[in-house]
Amino acid sequence: MVVLRVLFEHAAGYALFAVREVEEIGMLLPQVEESVLSVAKFNSLVNLAAFFPFKSAQTALENMNAISEGVVHADLKLFLETNLPQSAKKKAVLGVSDAKIGAALQEEFSISIQTGGVVAEITRGLRLHFHSLVKGLTAQAASKAQLGLGHSYSRAKVKFNVNRADNMIIQSIALLDQLDKDINTFSMRVREWYGYHFPELIKIVPENSMYCRLAQLIGNRKELSEESLASLEEVVMDSAKAQAILDASRSSMGMDISPIDLINIERFSNRVVSLAAYRLGLQEYLRSKMSQVAPNLAALIGEVVGARLISHAGSLTNLAKYPASTVQILGAEKALFRALKTRGNTPKYGLIFHSTFIGRAAAKNKGRISRYLANKCTIASRIDCFSEVPTSVFGDKLRGQVEERLTFYETGEVPRKNVDVMQEAMKEATDVATEIKRKLEKKEKKRKKREKKLLQLEANGETTNGEAEVENEDTDTPVKKKKKQAAEEVVEVHAEEGNEAEETPSKKKKKRKSEVEEATDATETATASAKKKKQKTETEEENPEPVVSEKKRKKK
Repeated sequence: MVVLRVLFEHAAGYALFAVREVEEIGMLLPQVEESVLSVAKFNSLVNLAAFFPFKSAQTALENMNAISEGVVHADLKLFLETNLPQSAKKKAVLGVSDAKIGAALQEEFSISIQTGGVVAEITRGLRLHFHSLVKGLTAQAASKAQLGLGHSYSRAKVKFNVNRADNMIIQSIALLDQLDKDINTFSMRVREWYGYHFPELIKIVPENSMYCRLAQLIGNRKELSEESLASLEEVVMDSAKAQAILDASRSSMGMDISPIDLINIERFSNRVVSLAAYRLGLQEYLRSKMSQVAPNLAALIGEVVGARLISHAGSLTNLAKYPASTVQILGAEKALFRALKTRGNTPKYGLIFHSTFIGRAAAKNKGRISRYLANKCTIASRIDCFSEVPTSVFGDKLRGQVEERLTFYETGEVPRKNVDVMQEAMKEATDVATEIKRKLEKKEKKRKKREKKLLQLEANGETTNGEAEVENEDTDTPVKKKKKQAAEEVVEVHAEEGNEAEETPSKKKKKRKSEVEEATDATETATASAKKKKQKTETEEENPEPVVSEKKRKKK
């Protein structure tokens, strides 16, 4: 007898369902499709055999990643080992929705796996009624688990995207090409618009960005004078051209223009100048990005051409997978298929035609040098893709080889062997890599030291705040203490007054003598130091003791 078990992977956990009446179900597929829609009929066909819930969202993500890659996770292996029937009489058949994970399970457990047919319909029903088949699981909880796992799975895929560094290069080179087109069209519009007023400026200044800056600076040509010659020289960087512009403005054939039109032309030219400045900044960004991602390719063929190759291939890994023959005609696909269709000559080069090497070569050597350059580009892209520490040593050496090959085609001078050049490059690359690693370790140590210092400063700041609060409390207490002392002195004075009424006159005389002696001592100390005298006077003004003594004398 065949026992069919269906494995279902859910965001909440793994579930193993036992399917009843396998032979009849296999024969009656339309009835199975109808019974999937109702829960009661589907419960009569399927029974929950075992359920393994995930302990946390992290374990769920790990298991889903393993399933998507076709790898048997340890949790899944343990779950199936404990719950699959292993009797000799009953043959167990495991139904799995994905053929990739089915092949991995068949290698792991050596059991028969079923993927299509009935299993697909049953998994459709399980997906529809899973929350009602598992006890203690509600539809809301199941949907929350699916939503959370979906977010974490997609976030992990984006995070571990291999092409994430290439994406910035692809977008920046596309924007650079678009900016070139836009700046060209806008500057032509400025030429046409400002040409009505000053048509002679187009012949003197053919460059687009400089023309826009001059249109912004000059404005009305009638206002140009000898004083504005210095500002013209700053823009044009040539005194002869500046003088020519000044002379042309005096004898120009252009029409007069209103101030409102001049304001609009100046605004538009200002926008074009700002776009040109932004393009320069974007080119610097692309250069820095290429030096980080593909330094060897950038050193060999240039940043812009290397970025175009990466963009056309889709990523640096795709470019590294291409053979040299594909890299050679990359970007000339239309010409290639046209040549194949018409049985004509195939193109010799594609995007690599924009490099300086092919332009410098003679007409008969262009195909040879493009083939050699494409070969070196594939080597550089593979080194950039699979090296741990990116360095431009190999790119510089490969560029030197292409230069030697160019001189060989022109003069016949024999270039160096590739083995010797690569050995030199390997030595230099190891030295540079060790130096870069050492610098990175230093930076990491400095960063850790800074973090420790910041933590210590934060801890010290908390302690100083605590001490300041304690000091504030201490500064508040002396005032209270003074008040308490003053109150105690008043109480003592009243007590002394009551005692004095009972004392004898001899004792009173002794007290008077002692008071006189104290007064003489006080006068001597006051003459000794003026500072002490001031302090005493201030303390006497603050304390209520002198007032009490006067009352006492009056009563006496």
